[in-house]
Amino acid sequence: MNRDTPPPASRSWRDIPQQVKPRAMSSGGRRRLLIATLGWLGGLTAAAALGAGVWLVSESWRNPGSIPGAKPVPIRDIALVDPNGVLDRDWLVRTLALPPGATLGGLDLPGLRARIMASGQVAEAALFRIYPAALSVHVTERAPVARVMGQADGRSPHPFLVARDGTVYDGVGYPPAVVSSLPWLAGVKLERRGPGFAPLAGMAARGARPGAADLLAQAKLEAEHLYRTWKVVSLARLDSDGVIVVRPAAGPTVTFGTQEDFSRQLAKLDWLLDTLRARGTGASAIDLSLAYGGSHQVTVTPGPADQAQAAPPASAAVPAFQLLSHPIPSVPREF
Repeated sequence: MNRDTPPPASRSWRDIPQQVKPRAMSSGGRRRLLIATLGWLGGLTAAAALGAGVWLVSESWRNPGSIPGAKPVPIRDIALVDPNGVLDRDWLVRTLALPPGATLGGLDLPGLRARIMASGQVAEAALFRIYPAALSVHVTERAPVARVMGQADGRSPHPFLVARDGTVYDGVGYPPAVVSSLPWLAGVKLERRGPGFAPLAGMAARGARPGAADLLAQAKLEAEHLYRTWKVVSLARLDSDGVIVVRPAAGPTVTFGTQEDFSRQLAKLDWLLDTLRARGTGASAIDLSLAYGGSHQVTVTPGPADQAQAAPPASAAVPAFQLLSHPIPSVPREF
């Protein structure tokens, strides 16, 4: 062998050609495979049939009208469930206006819900079919916090109610005493939207800035003796200056700022009115919105002394005001 010739590469048994054919499956093996396949398919079919049967039974239980040959039953009861406001079942029946002989299966639930929501007094509504012949309706009402004068549908101007989120609506079922106790809104613009009005800007909070509804709710909760005297709440300077101006039935006009907690401003106002009354000093305006050197101050504009006598007496015990154990920050006017 020539030394320059490389040795032959080593060979493996895998390089040897294999002439043996794979063994064919026996007839018994094929039979067993067929039986297993048929059994698997049969089990799958049985499971599907069982599921379909359960669904049909449940559907027929929930909706008897879906059973072939079943006769539809006219609706016999319309229920207003867990109402949270002044709306009652009579209002619901009038609003739904279902035709005589109406059945549950023939109801257009989305359309009926739209009827209930159309007035604006209802914030949320849900309708449920209760077979064989009952309709259950759940509603969540808005609560009014103010009034505004407006005109719609060609009618003469009349009061509309305003909810915390700014929704403007006619209002149904409220006692006259409740409506007359609400303050009027000024400095707002009513814009038509469909058959009604768009929500009023400035009522609900916007980002970190509170809205007029927050002031009204805080005053009613913590200083109702002051809130009862408020006749007009103006939002004319809310966007430009960030203030809300309140004109009571008697006493000074009050300006609230949106940069300080309303609770603290109400406490300052209550303390100041008591001080004015005790000293027989009148005021035509009180501004709680001013800030000097990073702290909020109070400015009092002098007025006739008889305004102090016309101001409402302070409540004997108001827990929120007991927190004000120190005088308010410097008052530019000397008493």
